[in-house]
Amino acid sequence: MRFLSRRLVMPSDLNYADSLFGGRALEWIDEEAAIYAICQLETNVLVTKHIGEISFESPALKGDVVEFGLATKKVGRTSITVTCMVRSKATKKTICIADDIVFVKVDPDTREPVPHGKTMAELENQTRTEISTLNMLD
Repeated sequence: MRFLSRRLVMPSDLNYADSLFGGRALEWIDEEAAIYAICQLETNVLVTKHIGEISFESPALKGDVVEFGLATKKVGRTSITVTCMVRSKATKKTICIADDIVFVKVDPDTREPVPHGKTMAELENQTRTEISTLNMLD
């Protein structure tokens, strides 16, 4: 799982218990997972079809930096299924896991599912290539 995106928990993101509101976390997860799927499939004409089990493990508090890890679980003919983990940047403690997030490529006019033309093997190779070209220090 790659952790490449981060957000700062702001006062407006908090619930009545002064921790990250679950609905805000889910909004962020949907957006981050969509961006990941868009990059994987190289198309922005995707819709969220399903979000499976969601498990909240620990709170995030005001001022915490949270990071999003995403991984591809499965690739279908018109869909991609991903998992997202949200964790604390400082402690690496898991805040939330959202499993089986399914995105479907749709025709922009008809809104009907259409094949994306990618396989799991192609996406794994694409990811390896992207990682090798990143300017990251060891």
